[in-house]
Amino acid sequence: MNRPLPAVRLRVPTHEDAVAWHRLFADPEVMEFYGGKAAALADYEELTARQRRHDAERGFCLWTMLDESGEVIGFTGAQPWRPDWGPVGEVEIGWRLGRAHWGKGYVTAAAKETLERVRAAGVPGVVAMVRAGNERSVAVTRRLGMQPAETYTHPVLNEPAHCFRLTFD
Repeated sequence: MNRPLPAVRLRVPTHEDAVAWHRLFADPEVMEFYGGKAAALADYEELTARQRRHDAERGFCLWTMLDESGEVIGFTGAQPWRPDWGPVGEVEIGWRLGRAHWGKGYVTAAAKETLERVRAAGVPGVVAMVRAGNERSVAVTRRLGMQPAETYTHPVLNEPAHCFRLTFD
């Protein structure tokens, strides 16, 4: 039996959200599949600024995720795939959530909202890149109806990175 998804709100990231993301992602468990440690605050400041530009130019970005009380709990959204390997030229959906909020359905709820928004922005489909072993993210791709597609070798880590796809009808 499926439980109802929690209420979640997505907003364009503010400059202050960089501080919240930096704090939330300082947890090694959260960052296990993203290099093991949080990036520098300046990196999150650049990331939030880039997301504001993406939203203004494309109508979508990595949005700040807020729980029912309005607390910043992570991000979910979509952006063009940036590396020069993998699904070049495609739009990637992604998420990252503070450890205290895992297992409550926030990412699934926010990712479903993201799919609606990117589809409304005219994006024909999305990909999700998931490192081998990241079963929590694989489970989210399944709940979104994404299908396994290509597997790429991560050029730095020399390990598999799995690409999941969803094409909008």
